[in-house]
Amino acid sequence: MLNYIWGGLIVVSLFFALVSDVRDFALNTYANGQPLPVTVTLPGDYDADARIQRATVSIAAPDYSAHFRVQDAASLTYDADLIQTAQGRQLLFAQGAAVPEPLSTICSMHSRDEGCRGTLAGTSASGTFAATVTFDAVRWVKMNAIAAAALDFAETAVTIALGLIGGLALWMGLLRIAEVSGILYSLVRLTQPLLRPLFPEVPKDHPALGMIVLNLTANMLGLGNAATPLGIKAMQELQTLNPSSDTATNPMVMLLAMNTASVQLVPPVLLVAIMGLHVNQLFFSILFTTLLSLVVAIGAAKLLGQIRMYRRTNPEIN
Repeated sequence: MLNYIWGGLIVVSLFFALVSDVRDFALNTYANGQPLPVTVTLPGDYDADARIQRATVSIAAPDYSAHFRVQDAASLTYDADLIQTAQGRQLLFAQGAAVPEPLSTICSMHSRDEGCRGTLAGTSASGTFAATVTFDAVRWVKMNAIAAAALDFAETAVTIALGLIGGLALWMGLLRIAEVSGILYSLVRLTQPLLRPLFPEVPKDHPALGMIVLNLTANMLGLGNAATPLGIKAMQELQTLNPSSDTATNPMVMLLAMNTASVQLVPPVLLVAIMGLHVNQLFFSILFTTLLSLVVAIGAAKLLGQIRMYRRTNPEIN
């Protein structure tokens, strides 16, 4: 189901991005190919042989408003470099210059690491002269943004997945040792009185109960990386009792609800890393909030499981 949701969100975002880009084409929002009037001021006289000269660029408010068809524009002044090459003259804005929209988008689309640049044209007989700057055409802004975000998140997903390999290998190995040595079954027998009312469909002494206890314990201790492989293993054990391969049973739903709203006896590691010792001030707030969320999660799972509409989808009944 989540795959369909994500797929739908991507399709919708691409549709709106396409509509926005087509509108920009029609309105020529970024004034592609149109020169922007500027005033260039050099600290000294213009040197036709110098490759780079320091300069100050001024853009009058009326010129900016007329060029980009915006209202309430202010006069702008930036430090820049006048660069002369065999291909012509270019104006390189100072790195980090705070330019307003839509010029900011133009710079972000075509600028290099050193700053925003455009092609300069105009007379330059003195230290101060009128000129125009023409920037490279800007197209498919929103579509490029979505593509860049997709690649960034794909990279993040790979990084997270690789980071979990070590934790998965460690905890799966420890679980195998606990299972062979009998520790896991002893843990199941000790926790049966607490788990049986919540998971009545799971047979007595089933390994899934032990995995559930370990998963909830890891969550309570703020060990998110440890809780993930334990939760996956618990779901795998519960799936062995599931007659359907594509529908969750009541115990699987209950585990997911409890895992999501687990009580936090120890603040999460990430929160500790961010707040340091100040996180201790939030201990009782975290404990109360997570305890209340756990009660709500268990109650919701039990209540919805009794409603006819949801009972019809229970694979253990059908």
